[in-house]
Amino acid sequence: MNKKVVVGLSGGVDSSVAAWVLKEQGYDVTGLFMKNWHDTTGLLQSDCHWEDDMMFAEMVAKKLNIPFHQVDLSVPYRQRVVDYMFAEYEKGRTPNPDVLCNREIKFDAFTEEARNLHGDFMATGHYCRKEETRSGDKTIYRLLAGKDNNKDQSYFLCQVSQEQLATALFPIGNLTKPEVRKIAEKLGLATAQRKDSQGICFVGKVHLPTFLQQKLEAKKGNIVEIKDMKLYQDMADGLPDKEVPDSLLSELTEPFKYEPVEGQIIGIHNGAHFFTIGQRKGMNVGGHKEALFVIGIDVEKNVVYVGEGQTHPGLNRKGLFIRKDEIHWIRTDLKMKEKEYRDYMVRIRYRQPLQKARLFSRDKGMYIIFDKYQRSIAPGQFAAWYDCDEVIGSGVIDR
Repeated sequence: MNKKVVVGLSGGVDSSVAAWVLKEQGYDVTGLFMKNWHDTTGLLQSDCHWEDDMMFAEMVAKKLNIPFHQVDLSVPYRQRVVDYMFAEYEKGRTPNPDVLCNREIKFDAFTEEARNLHGDFMATGHYCRKEETRSGDKTIYRLLAGKDNNKDQSYFLCQVSQEQLATALFPIGNLTKPEVRKIAEKLGLATAQRKDSQGICFVGKVHLPTFLQQKLEAKKGNIVEIKDMKLYQDMADGLPDKEVPDSLLSELTEPFKYEPVEGQIIGIHNGAHFFTIGQRKGMNVGGHKEALFVIGIDVEKNVVYVGEGQTHPGLNRKGLFIRKDEIHWIRTDLKMKEKEYRDYMVRIRYRQPLQKARLFSRDKGMYIIFDKYQRSIAPGQFAAWYDCDEVIGSGVIDR
């Protein structure tokens, strides 16, 4: 009897071709569409809503001659993804809803629904790969980058667990995006030329301040420009020695702290919690030769600090810190012991090239020190560490 796979049909080309690949491989395939968001507050009008996505998903299921179901997961999505987003922005941190959506919805709530449909596996259209290896009598699941370097989505799955990977399949991980579209065209799938979704997972492309004002109050505050370069201390490229003291690790990962008196008020904003480190747009301040970038946020004083130009030193940091309770190991068998250090390649945002770094495990958490300065390290985002093309672990950036 063929193994049954429930594939998350999103109404996009990737999941459509994923379903076809599984069917070609001999699986008993069922399509399941997730309805996760109904509110249109802040949604840009040019984007399609969930009704269109479901229509395309159902068309694909009919074309492939597979059963089609839908499920409303909007309650857990709001509680576990959107409410978390609001709480993080309120603290002046920048969450990544796509990472959360995968951990909390696609590989949790959705997987439960797949089991309810008697699925042996669940599958998605992610551009990543899974392999298995053995450690004694135990199976270890490896999460690997997708073949298409331009579309690799392994970073978005950096918080999944061994248990979640055990029943997950990634049918298009060995394909490139052009190959996926070519297959869809050849099959005559309605999604063949449909544009990729953008913005917040399952919500769409939004005007973020408008979206966040559902829960977060707008309040005017000062935009302060920092020009004094004496505030910054030059740090050489390279990795610290393995015997580096904790005090230096703390210093290397401490963000710059600004006071209003150190700069000049150049404008007014509508709420510091609506901004993120490295942000360039949305300040509406003129009179500068180069663009202004957010280099600091103080939600308590409601002040946004900015610097002029992409080379402003306030944008750059040598390292970051992850609290002990926010460290996650996909490869639990490779978990670092306290006082251990290890070299990995690290990514702090999607599409960022992997960066050489040294990880130091300490009693308070993980210090990650980079070989070279990193731009726009944002608290609330995820740092993921890789061994070649395998995601080993990740954590929420605390500072």
